[in-house]
Amino acid sequence: MIQRFLYEKVTTGLQNNPAVALLGPRQTSKTTLAQQISEEYPSVYLDLENPVDAAKLQDPIHYLSAHAGKLVILDEIQRTLELFQPLRSIID
Repeated sequence: MIQRFLYEKVTTGLQNNPAVALLGPRQTSKTTLAQQISEEYPSVYLDLENPVDAAKLQDPIHYLSAHAGKLVILDEIQRTLELFQPLRSIID
């Protein structure tokens, strides 16, 4: 896979912060970059446009606690704004 320009910045961010956001316009390879990085860490990928994945976060604190220590990728999180408060309580 092509080494992406931001790969190093994101992986450094993950080493120094409990959360890193990939922001940008549609179809600029944010998901591809996240999936590439997930190959380097124990991780869980959830596409929140997929109803099955979104349902896993009905109890976000329980689900995310079960995956403590893993990189959790929440793709399309802007579609589930109600997740931000529980996420904040977990990483504070």
